[in-house]
Amino acid sequence: MSILLSTLNARYTHASLGLRYLLANMGELKNETRIQEFVIGAKTTEMVERILAHAPRIVGFGVYIWNVEETTRLVAMLKRVAPHIVVVLGGPEVSHETNEQPIVQLADYVVTGWGDVTFPKLCGEILHGPKPLMKVHAGVQPPMADIALPYALYSDDDIAHRTLYVEASRGCPFKCEFCLSALDKTAWPFDIDTFLAEMEALHARGARVFKFVDRTFNLNIKTSLKIMQFFLDKLAANPEDPVYAHFELVPDHLPDALKEGIAKFPPGALQFEIGIQSFNPTVQANISRKQDNGKAAANIRWLCEHSHVHMHVDLIAGLPGETVESFAEGFDKLWALGPHEIQFGILKRLRGTPIIRHTEAFGLVFDPHPPYTILANRDIDFPTMQRLVRFARYWDLVANSGRFTHVTPVLLGERPFASFMAFSDWLYANTDATHRIALDRLAALTGKYLRQLGIEGVDALLASDGHGVKQKAAAPVPSLAAPQRQVRHLAA
Repeated sequence: MSILLSTLNARYTHASLGLRYLLANMGELKNETRIQEFVIGAKTTEMVERILAHAPRIVGFGVYIWNVEETTRLVAMLKRVAPHIVVVLGGPEVSHETNEQPIVQLADYVVTGWGDVTFPKLCGEILHGPKPLMKVHAGVQPPMADIALPYALYSDDDIAHRTLYVEASRGCPFKCEFCLSALDKTAWPFDIDTFLAEMEALHARGARVFKFVDRTFNLNIKTSLKIMQFFLDKLAANPEDPVYAHFELVPDHLPDALKEGIAKFPPGALQFEIGIQSFNPTVQANISRKQDNGKAAANIRWLCEHSHVHMHVDLIAGLPGETVESFAEGFDKLWALGPHEIQFGILKRLRGTPIIRHTEAFGLVFDPHPPYTILANRDIDFPTMQRLVRFARYWDLVANSGRFTHVTPVLLGERPFASFMAFSDWLYANTDATHRIALDRLAALTGKYLRQLGIEGVDALLASDGHGVKQKAAAPVPSLAAPQRQVRHLAA
């Protein structure tokens, strides 16, 4: 075996789509290539040992914001004990600001951007000559029809136990400055019939959960309808063997034809991730985000009220020009629309993103270490930003978890953001922790806080969410392919 493809996934349940794309496109080198995936947190010495067991001549690492620090240690150790192995890096983290990174200095070669064509070519030159002279190789973007699809490379174990990532298109036409897709010129679709044939093969092998990584699933409505019809056909053919699909949607583009298709799906079959990020028009202009806020709000409300979609909607704190007050206003507006989850994100400076152009004007201060989270800006000082970070963590534990669905509206009252911020501050003062808070302790603390507010019937309220002595019998839940967190929301 000559070539090993490797990466450190954030969790075992995440199967790397990027590695499988590379393997599918290795051409004559495919039979000499293998995949070895790891999970962040693994011992560096054990990962090196497992890599060396393959006796590779080349190791290609996928480098991302969540694994760059651990991958740097892995590459450093690998080069120390086996300096003869050629290390090639790729992935978004090393595709920008490349030469200044320690991991790049340790490696032999780097492929920036698209690797489907460039990585196999580079490996061929390393193995058979002529030896590449340049360390950094800009990825060549091939026609979409020339890219071999990777889905047959998901193993039976992947299908049974891991999230299957799929994409009907690459790229994004929008220019939101906090996102790497701002660098794309447009979106490029795969041939839809070829793609759906691959989805058919996955379904026939037992796949029931499909996570689409397309940035803009509803960009081309005809394509969106074709994909949704694929899943509707599966549901109609065998309602007792459900499927689940996750899509990212543009919030202000939901024509009637798409609504009609969405309304046909039963509970537990669809999740939409919708990026609002900010309702503040000035902030949207600052980050080059084009969004009709009226249409976006109306579409989210329609989806919450007239469909069975599980709704996951994103906001980002720390954007240039966004004050705590304007963020709170947007948060309250979004809560009133009724999504199942509000993903409260904190701005990060991804390498290569244009957001950095606002650094001086808005006083943006970012952590120099991954994931490059904003620490302060002109409008939000460091202590306040830390309060927002804790708010986001506690919000995920309480509101987004689906374990406090009856408690959360009472906790939020008429002023959702201000009320939860007060709870967040209290919770931190009483625990000095944002992680490793056991569920029973969190429930007890929440009950104590509600009683201090003078809320009546707290024990019964907690019991309605399954906490405390007075357990409420769980309502029967239909057979669903959706993950447990979504099932909890749907069962509430």
